Amino acid sequence: MDQYKRMKPSCSPVQMDAGIMAAKALTPAIFRLDLEAPEMASIIRPGQFLMIRPTWGDDPLLGRPLAVYDVLRGSSGEAIGLSVVYQVFGRGTTRLSQLSAGDKVRIWGPLGHPFEATPPRGDLWFVAGGIGYTPFLALAKWWMGQEQYGESVDRDQPACRIDFLYGVRHAGLLPPLDEFRASGMHLELCTEDGSVGAKGRITDLMTQKLNGPPNARPALIVACGPEPMLAAVSKWSQGHGIKCLVSLENQMACGFGACFSCVAPIIQADGSVDLRRVCLEGPIFDGSLVDWHF
Repeated sequence: MDQYKRMKPSCSPVQMDAGIMAAKALTPAIFRLDLEAPEMASIIRPGQFLMIRPTWGDDPLLGRPLAVYDVLRGSSGEAIGLSVVYQVFGRGTTRLSQLSAGDKVRIWGPLGHPFEATPPRGDLWFVAGGIGYTPFLALAKWWMGQEQYGESVDRDQPACRIDFLYGVRHAGLLPPLDEFRASGMHLELCTEDGSVGAKGRITDLMTQKLNGPPNARPALIVACGPEPMLAAVSKWSQGHGIKCLVSLENQMACGFGACFSCVAPIIQADGSVDLRRVCLEGPIFDGSLVDWHF
């Protein structure tokens, strides 16, 4: 089954202790860490993630999976570190939020399959909800030809236009988005209560955008966010005959396929459903092949 012509990981994962270059609260619940990890930063690609935990203590014992937000570069353009952005949900992310510049974390990665290096021809929509916005900054820079991630690969022309559709429940949950605007993406917001941007859910904004001028139909939709949102976006995309890739955010324990705690139900060519490991075979899947009702 060729569910998604995925790019193979370019390297084996590495484990290291990384120094925290900067730690910042973006909102009361969303935090950013800049990590000094040149070896990993030089090989990671958009769509991949790393497992991270404090170097001290054993509660919790397991790391937390975080998507690469961006690669940090030195004065000559060399990769010197990477940044991750996360939302505080439980003990693991709470411990991370208590760290400061100069502390260290243990990381292992890159994990998972990255996105393809070259996007399809035509306009693209990135669709996100909640903390699902984090993979899209690096991906936009990569696909628009602004940055190189990992080893050099042959590329066709960059994406012509990327529209970034982002939804939250209310304006108070919006993180800073200046870097997304500066990347050249066209940002459109929606909130369920109408406190900023269009009022409604993300699929309402998608319908409004598709039916309104200039009636632009994307060649591809890429989505990341809460599972109910991904299911709705996938169903919407199928109904309009538009290919949709989803980056799943399943809970993980090991990050390299040993524990099977992150499996997702994926429809096979014969119509059967098989449980696939998101950490190893994802996190990117064709949305039409995820059994959202499993």
